[in-house]
Amino acid sequence: MNDQAYHIPVMLQACMEGLSIKPDGIYVDLTFGGGGHSLELLKRLENGHLYGFDQDEDAVENVPKDKRFTFIQANFRDLKKYLRLYGVSQVDGILADLGISSHQIDEPGRGFSTRFNADLDMRMNRGATLTAAKLLNTAEEEELHRIFGQYGEIKNAKRLAAAVIRRRDSSPIQSTEDFVELLEKLAPRGKFHKYYAQAFQALRIVVNDELDALREMLEQSTDILKSGGRLVVMSYHSLEDRLVKNFMNKGKFHGEAEKDFYGNLIRPLVPISRKAIMADPEEVTLNKRARSAKLRIAEKL
Repeated sequence: MNDQAYHIPVMLQACMEGLSIKPDGIYVDLTFGGGGHSLELLKRLENGHLYGFDQDEDAVENVPKDKRFTFIQANFRDLKKYLRLYGVSQVDGILADLGISSHQIDEPGRGFSTRFNADLDMRMNRGATLTAAKLLNTAEEEELHRIFGQYGEIKNAKRLAAAVIRRRDSSPIQSTEDFVELLEKLAPRGKFHKYYAQAFQALRIVVNDELDALREMLEQSTDILKSGGRLVVMSYHSLEDRLVKNFMNKGKFHGEAEKDFYGNLIRPLVPISRKAIMADPEEVTLNKRARSAKLRIAEKL
């Protein structure tokens, strides 16, 4: 499978520069996908090694035949556990391109996109038991209200939750078409596509437990990175970016940063750039997915 067809890597050069790659270093690509970032990273290694994580079984087809590369089919929340199995305790850099790959969106049967009528699946790991359809048809109204409001940032989340309950009482919501048909009646005029995207995002985050997995990965990253090692994370919506920003700036996800007796911040990482790095207009024109990407880089103290 061609990696460019599978997924065009976003801000490729900025990610490589952010990692500050050493030819003999050990690196981890936590979201291997189509292998775009990994292949570029491998070009910069000599006798170093790269470990690529991806929980999606489709990603296996893109694994390069390269003795400097090891593929690990697992969720990045188990970063430490799997690296330990390979005898790796510390690395020089960690890269994570969060969110959903172009391949997953473009694969009709995965149920990630409103463009195709398919089962409401949305599992990145197809061995998992919870699908988006199961979530919609079994969750309590209060829980649906919370999911749409918190993870989709939908303003009429309460109305949407009530509409889901009414609809499923008459017939289950099984397909993307079923769900879009329901959403269409509640979407603000002229903002249909944004509303659909927010609702689908909310379901996808819960089905894949994305935010908890991200928190666990970020906390583990500081133990695994060597002193001077780099953490490079690209996010695509405000919920992810807020977690990444807070952790890099304060060493925690909520509240104020702690300080020592002398007023110095107590944190394991120091941000390399004060603001998130955004894709330039030329890249956004070529790859729409880059439009919402925010890249943050931090170094282990």
